[in-house]
Amino acid sequence: MTDTPDNSKAADASASPVERAFRLLRFIADGGSTANLSDVARRIDVNRVTVMRLLESLKSVGLIEVIAPGGSHRLGMPFLTLAASALGSSDLTSRARQVLPGLVSQTGLSAYLAVREGTELIYLLCETPDTPLVSRIRVGSRIPAHRATPGLAMLAQLDPSELAALYANQPNADTNDDQPDWDTLKAALDTARANGCAWSFSGLEAGIDSCAAAVIDSRGNVLAALSVAGPNTAFTNDGTLRATVEASVKAAAGELSRSSL
Repeated sequence: MTDTPDNSKAADASASPVERAFRLLRFIADGGSTANLSDVARRIDVNRVTVMRLLESLKSVGLIEVIAPGGSHRLGMPFLTLAASALGSSDLTSRARQVLPGLVSQTGLSAYLAVREGTELIYLLCETPDTPLVSRIRVGSRIPAHRATPGLAMLAQLDPSELAALYANQPNADTNDDQPDWDTLKAALDTARANGCAWSFSGLEAGIDSCAAAVIDSRGNVLAALSVAGPNTAFTNDGTLRATVEASVKAAAGELSRSSL
């Protein structure tokens, strides 16, 4: 099979290997599928053979990993660990480290900072009370964004066309089990927009309720989300806790947003 003429050779010649690798990593981080190499080559302006070599090189050092089935890729744990180390000294993460203990103190529940990578959610920070929540969510946990309140809070900031494009770019979009139920998702996002936060009641994990709000910079870019989670018995036993949690999460996210230029 002969490749179609490639107009990206000139760009290939002028770009350094590091720049090409960064373009590909950025494409993958934004949720782009690498199942069709010709499409990837066109999107990042390099030739198809270069895409093949970059994928193999990045995969060999663990910066990306294959998503089966379909042969697409996502960022690997070594890359995420490196990114988390860099974020650890970033202004946002440094400020979040100061904010999360206040959330724990105000609510008595666990508090988190999470970011979105494509249609996935990655937890970067966690602060727990003296009696930590029994949960499978840890720093580094990675789950579909629509399944958890931090993801819903961030997805709610997208307009409908951006949301549709985001999920359409996923590998095996028509058959992927992680695709959301669109009617359910739309209703959840509408509620999150109206309330300024997203709530889940035993949604991700049985017996655990959660509230999250997005962190948005002065240009309207969604940077992350803050969330608080705790056993639903805590909310049952304290009729004022839900209002306290919602007000605290929204205030903390607002504080981080105002300090993000």
